Amino acid sequence: MSDTQKIISGFDQRSDVPREFTWAVEDLYASDADWRADADKIKELAQRLEAFQNTLADSAKQLLSFLTLQDEVVVLLDRFLNYAMTRSDEDTKNTVYQGFKDQATGIYVAISAATAFAEPELLSIPEETLARFFSEEPGLTVYRRYIGDIRRKRAHILSNAEEKILAAAGDLAQAPDDIFSLLNNADITFDSVTDIEGTRFPVTQASFLPLMHNPDRSVRKATFESIYRTYKGLKNTSAALLSAQMKQLRFFAKARGYDSALAAALDNTNVDPAVYYNLIEAVHDRMESMYKYVRLRKKLLQVDELHMYDLYVPVVSEAVRTIPFAEAKADIREALAVLGDDYTALLDEGFEKRWIDVYENTGKRSGAYSCGSRVHPLVLLNYKNDLDSEFTTAHEMGHAIHSYLSNKNQPVIDAEYGIFVAEVASTCNEALLMQHLLKKTTDKKERAYLINYFLEQFRTTLYRQTMFAEFELKMSELIQNGESINAETACRTYHDLIRLYFGDDVVLDRQIDLEWARIPHFYYNFYVYQYATGFSAAIALSQKILKEGAPAVKAYKEKFLSAGCSKDPVSILRDAGVDMSTKKPVEEALALFDSLIDELKELLS
Repeated sequence: MSDTQKIISGFDQRSDVPREFTWAVEDLYASDADWRADADKIKELAQRLEAFQNTLADSAKQLLSFLTLQDEVVVLLDRFLNYAMTRSDEDTKNTVYQGFKDQATGIYVAISAATAFAEPELLSIPEETLARFFSEEPGLTVYRRYIGDIRRKRAHILSNAEEKILAAAGDLAQAPDDIFSLLNNADITFDSVTDIEGTRFPVTQASFLPLMHNPDRSVRKATFESIYRTYKGLKNTSAALLSAQMKQLRFFAKARGYDSALAAALDNTNVDPAVYYNLIEAVHDRMESMYKYVRLRKKLLQVDELHMYDLYVPVVSEAVRTIPFAEAKADIREALAVLGDDYTALLDEGFEKRWIDVYENTGKRSGAYSCGSRVHPLVLLNYKNDLDSEFTTAHEMGHAIHSYLSNKNQPVIDAEYGIFVAEVASTCNEALLMQHLLKKTTDKKERAYLINYFLEQFRTTLYRQTMFAEFELKMSELIQNGESINAETACRTYHDLIRLYFGDDVVLDRQIDLEWARIPHFYYNFYVYQYATGFSAAIALSQKILKEGAPAVKAYKEKFLSAGCSKDPVSILRDAGVDMSTKKPVEEALALFDSLIDELKELLS
């Protein structure tokens, strides 16, 4: 094993990171100069798009010309925006690439403004005229789903002038998220902590969770206090940002005639708001399972009081081990071999052709994500040589291959999958990895450790993300009802939810009331609930794949991974074998959670 394959948790400067552990952003553009050249090209294309205004109903040929040019712009914008974003995220302190990101956002807003006329014009075309267009011009067939989806939202599309104003306000709408991101990733610093032997641990956004897994309770407690001491000093700023986010969502929802920001967000993805409420209700119905898990955790940790900083540490510390990135890649490949040689070939390409930016460096964006660039996906990690990082890698590669297959198998207009299904492929990869590791181990302690990790996925994804979804909904409802969001209101609401979701067997350290201030998902417009629904769907799909074999794998790859947005998301999942219009997938996932608690208790009895 080479030195670079051994334990590496991060680097000081970006320039210190070995090339093999950086993503191949140069595959998007060979140089910054090439990127700048495309900025001018996109502006020219925007003018050509705008020239189609008031002509879309003239003829089938004219409509097709506009839609094909729009596709050309989408492909170019994909490369342009992803380059700016990924370069900026490599080092958020790099002002040059922050400028690129700002410029790219501005150009995107300009394109949106230039094409704001399209939806109103498509809505104004009479049904009989549109039917004639489809019969006269076969090339329009590929846009039938897209046009139908716009006309589905007829009541919420405004006039050309009004749409242009809303599109131009896009920069303002993005401001809360942009400011939060810079505050959270570039400007905030935390006090370092030391263990009982005097070893110093820097506290960063990326190191927070690994430190919360530390078996030294004093390190966990000190880290917890360091993080929230900083956020306490920023609580009023954080509340103002959250309020601004909820107000801008309410403004756009009201402008378009929706009853609520939730209804507006879910209508964009063609999902009934009942799915959101059903999720919260189904989880509320199984709170006792969470309380049972909390009681077991307290017992296994052998503590008189279970604190919020005790929720992440493994209860089977003997099985904790270091997992270098090379080992993680091998595990993931073995686990996903069940999906076929074509799938593992894509995994190998991603690993070998530098789709992934692996390790942390100073200023790098925290967390992890995958952007589904059409050139090839790009994955950001902050790999920490632990089991959590291994699962994060499997998760993000699930996103990446979902994007790759949808881009390959769908036309441009249908290639980008909807956010409702966005977390399914990633979480299915995690579930398959877990089943593989459980099958592979012969050690009782390691099995218990893995089950505990699996239980933590249920806790942090199904329960925790649903709690986030409920908090986001409550904050949105405050604004909708004409009330205000301030630090006191946000902390009180969050405190009550923590009590509901964790019960009486954990000490609610007052610092946890501020957790909302560090969660980026509250700026994603009702995105977070889909982690919980996606997790439930993924558990169902992974079980079908393991039990049914080839037929389930075929349906998963062809009907789901390759489907893009060719149908509404609930129908796509139903085609793959999971019906998310019911509570059944959530209820079955929670039943599995309950049974795993019992197995862990028996293993460690």
